Amino acid sequence: MDRDQLAGAVLLSVCLGSICIYFWLVFFAAPLLVLQITAFATVTVALLILAWIGLTLATTPQSKSMEEIEKELEQELKLAGGQGQTKPE
Repeated sequence: MDRDQLAGAVLLSVCLGSICIYFWLVFFAAPLLVLQITAFATVTVALLILAWIGLTLATTPQSKSMEEIEKELEQELKLAGGQGQTKPE
């Protein structure tokens, strides 16, 4: 068994064991507390993902407009044309 297969087997075992423990906690130990913790964790993870997306959108530099890109290309083509290169059609 190579390293990846061993990691997969351990992950499978841990997940199945966790499912069994969660089942026992929800149905036999403290169902209300476990469900409250689960709901809180789920909402927290979802909101953290949305916050991360918001942070990424807020900190990403604004992209150039098509007009700015076209002007830059025209300037580069003019410079290249002056150096003996031909313009693409």
